[in-house]
Amino acid sequence: MANSPQAKKRARQNERRFAVNKARRSRIRTFLRKVEEAIASGDQTAAAAAVKEAQPELMRGVSKGVFHKNTAARKMSRLTARVKAMQA
Repeated sequence: MANSPQAKKRARQNERRFAVNKARRSRIRTFLRKVEEAIASGDQTAAAAAVKEAQPELMRGVSKGVFHKNTAARKMSRLTARVKAMQA
């Protein structure tokens, strides 16, 4: 348990950041799920639109430190490849 005032403050800050990051991560996952559902439905225009909406949300997560840059890039790359493959 935190004893010093600094450690107590740090514990409070960590709780707040955890809540913010959890909400942001959940929001990003929702956008990614919408893309997955659009791909599963077979509607390429809806899937492309969903990817376009998810991309800035994912990159915002990177800039806020929720995801690593390469993780977000990999997710976007795989999603766009799957949407592009729907044309063929």
